[in-house]
Amino acid sequence: MLRGVGRSFADATPHQPRTETMIDLPMAPAAAPAQLTPDQITELSAEVRALAAERGAVILAHNYQLPEVQGVADIIGDSLFLSQEAAKVTEPVIVFCGVHFMAETASVLSPDKTVLIPDVDAGCSLADSITAEQLRGWQAKHPGAITVMYVNTTAEVKALTDYCCTSGNAVAVIEHIVAEHGPDVEILFGPDMFLGSYVAKMTGHKNLHLWDGECHVHAGIRPSDIEKVRSEHPDADFLIHPECGCSTSVMEYVASGDVDTEGVHMLSTGGMLDYAAEQAASGEHRTAIVATEVGMLHGLRQASPGTEFVAANEAAACTYMKMITLPKLRDALRDMTGDVKVPAELAEKARIPIERMVSIGRDAGIPLVGE
Repeated sequence: MLRGVGRSFADATPHQPRTETMIDLPMAPAAAPAQLTPDQITELSAEVRALAAERGAVILAHNYQLPEVQGVADIIGDSLFLSQEAAKVTEPVIVFCGVHFMAETASVLSPDKTVLIPDVDAGCSLADSITAEQLRGWQAKHPGAITVMYVNTTAEVKALTDYCCTSGNAVAVIEHIVAEHGPDVEILFGPDMFLGSYVAKMTGHKNLHLWDGECHVHAGIRPSDIEKVRSEHPDADFLIHPECGCSTSVMEYVASGDVDTEGVHMLSTGGMLDYAAEQAASGEHRTAIVATEVGMLHGLRQASPGTEFVAANEAAACTYMKMITLPKLRDALRDMTGDVKVPAELAEKARIPIERMVSIGRDAGIPLVGE
């Protein structure tokens, strides 16, 4: 069985959510990292691994990182999965190859460890689309409302939040809140408006307010792109990643009926890798269109070399993610720079909505994205 969220897109019902504010989204730097030669990659990789052993460090890499960065990592996965793994390791140093909010979450869940990020400017347009000040103002307009925030948010925002969610368990979180507080409960959901629209359609909840935020990579995938690539590969499976990346808008399009649901699978990072493993084990040579950040293709192709994985849009690349490079990783380990430490009082508050999310997922039998 492929791991998804246990929902069919055909179950979605039309619903027009209410949005609160429009914002100007920050954009990642346009410059691409310098290309390394194979010899440079080999030399730097050996240096990184030696420094990691010397520093007692575990290297965590998000699935969207550059292939050479994934190649030196101890653990690869999505943001929450990596943070959970960070809490389990015994080594004193964690180097998080991802974006800043992910390193913050690792610090929240692993307060006794040193957490480093190779580039402190590796931000996230989705996390930056709502600040703690903005959230306080929004909550002031809706006293008594319950706040649900995507895990792709800063620690300061999490500290003001009642429940966190991932794309894979967002529906279960909303259904839990409605069951606990009644069908008229007012819910503030953010910051991803596409994920919020999808959740509203799946749950039918009428008192759901949405923040108008999004990941800058979302703009890279549109229904016309999907129609084009699916027409070029008519027998291909269509895999949509429901976690942070660029696919929540596609989820919205599918739920709205703008994209044909035939052969569509909404899968977590782990679910996509399960799919690849199943293809490899079966010996089939299928084609799969992948609607997510293009960095995911590296891991999928490694897991199933005989499967043709095609990007829904080759332009769907997060330049924030690509700001982490082997030279920067080497420098962070060598100089112990890029320290990310969430203050204890803030971390204690931010940990509460994360733990509630994990508890709901466990009770509902829904694995966290990445598991």
